[in-house]
Amino acid sequence: MQQAVAQVIHPIFDKIFSEFSYGFRPKRSQYHAVSKLRKYIEEGKRIAEDVDLSKFFDRVNHDFLMSLLGQRISDKRLLKLIASYLRAGCVEDGYWKACHEGVPQGGPLSPLLSNIVLDLLDKELEKR
Repeated sequence: MQQAVAQVIHPIFDKIFSEFSYGFRPKRSQYHAVSKLRKYIEEGKRIAEDVDLSKFFDRVNHDFLMSLLGQRISDKRLLKLIASYLRAGCVEDGYWKACHEGVPQGGPLSPLLSNIVLDLLDKELEKR
């Protein structure tokens, strides 16, 4: 399910992501980011931002994420499916635990959902 959803929504969002975003994106990697940084240094630029948000995946607000998804996805069934995935919960120490925030880690959809939220930060940093 996650892979199918990712294949459908990836083209919708990837084209609007910041050109300076390299994390969890097809045909982009940390090596591409370093290469781009080297070019900027050669051009005389001296400031770069490297952001590592601790526990980010665990803290994504579901309502906020669903709002961002709803701005570009009109299919209510698809939105409902994604919301169900986010709230599916998990088993921790042998007990089922409800999930009220965060993006489940390890699946093919999680990095894309996180990048949708992080794109706002990327664009704010671009302005500055």
